[in-house]
Amino acid sequence: MENIKTFKDACKVLGLDSDKVLPDFGPFPEKHRKAIEAHAKLVIIAEALNDGWVPDWGNYDQWKYEPWFDMGGSSGSGFACCVCDGWHSGSTCGSRLCYKSRELAEYAGKQFIELYRHYLLI
Repeated sequence: MENIKTFKDACKVLGLDSDKVLPDFGPFPEKHRKAIEAHAKLVIIAEALNDGWVPDWGNYDQWKYEPWFDMGGSSGSGFACCVCDGWHSGSTCGSRLCYKSRELAEYAGKQFIELYRHYLLI
């Protein structure tokens, strides 16, 4: 976690060029561009933070964690990472944005809250 504070840090860990890895989002409707770009960045950040761990969706005993946000957050911003949640692969939802530990999920939710805000909120 100490090495990944920004999107550029995540790219560096994965050996990606942060200036070239993202596609041109121009063809997407303008109102969705920030959300799509944020998702693309979060996928790379999650991969870097997970350090090679890949969720096994067929393993019901393997926990996967994701940040959980509160719209009436204590930060006063109306959107805050309040906790993280863990679930088994038997969940009805899946995500590229899950983490191998509670600590990583909480860190990602707090450190990259602006990207999550752009990705999750309309």
